[in-house]
Amino acid sequence: MTMAQTSQQMANQELWPELPFTTWKPTGETLHMWTQIIGKIKLALNPYVNHWWQVPLYVTASGLTTSAIPYAGGTFEIQFNFLHHNLLIHTSRGASKTLRLYSRSVANFYQEVMTSLQALGIDVHIYTLPQEVPHPIRFEKDEVHATYDPLLVNRYWQILVQTDKVMQRYRSHFIGKSSPIHLFWGSLDLAVTFFSGRAAPERPEVDPVTREAYSHEVISAGFWPGGDNFPEPAFYSYAAPIPQGLENATLQPALGAYNQKMGEFILPYNTMRNTPAPAQTLLDFYQHAYEAAANLAHWDRTALEKR
Repeated sequence: MTMAQTSQQMANQELWPELPFTTWKPTGETLHMWTQIIGKIKLALNPYVNHWWQVPLYVTASGLTTSAIPYAGGTFEIQFNFLHHNLLIHTSRGASKTLRLYSRSVANFYQEVMTSLQALGIDVHIYTLPQEVPHPIRFEKDEVHATYDPLLVNRYWQILVQTDKVMQRYRSHFIGKSSPIHLFWGSLDLAVTFFSGRAAPERPEVDPVTREAYSHEVISAGFWPGGDNFPEPAFYSYAAPIPQGLENATLQPALGAYNQKMGEFILPYNTMRNTPAPAQTLLDFYQHAYEAAANLAHWDRTALEKR
């Protein structure tokens, strides 16, 4: 490897920092619960939007935000700042509250958030049992998750920033219906979803949230920082419903592969970040996974894509 290539690799790995799952897990689990608290506040007050698009958080230049939430005669917004490690609640009337982010229990964080909202004149009640996690503990009782490593949180957010940029490029060619690029706090994954325009087969056996989320044919791409079922950060792409033969599709470059257990294409984060051009590798993964699924599902790509 030449000196120029070595310098470029170092620059790439600075943009895409290391996030070892075993080291990240305690902080990630705590942050996951904190984002669920904030997300549930948004869920409680925002009007419903199709596919539950009223609930996610969005990546910002300093962290994550709810965007404006309607309340009484105005709005308020809640922002995670992962540069200065605080949570800012500010209203359209000029009042605000700032909470520090540090190692403390979910119960303690929940109590301060709700007290701060009340001090701002915002009365909101949320369902305090976490979603989409094994063995959930109600927020007000959770003294188990209490780790916050600022360095790791900042790395996680930097990955979201870079992934968001790639997703914007990936999304730019698609002129059919597509979702915003948003972070679903249920599973803590950043995602963007394309729609074929056709209704999907009904799924009466699933819960109402899943039924609405997949009411139409979709191809979704995203990133999540790992979990018990896949203990490493990774990028993914899946189709719902899964078209016949997708499990046999291969991607070029062959860095991502179909995971039979999870029913989707997976590109491990560490594999991507160690390539000569990580952002391009990720863009190629998303695009080729989309093409494989769209072709097998017989999407009208001529109508759905900008030529």
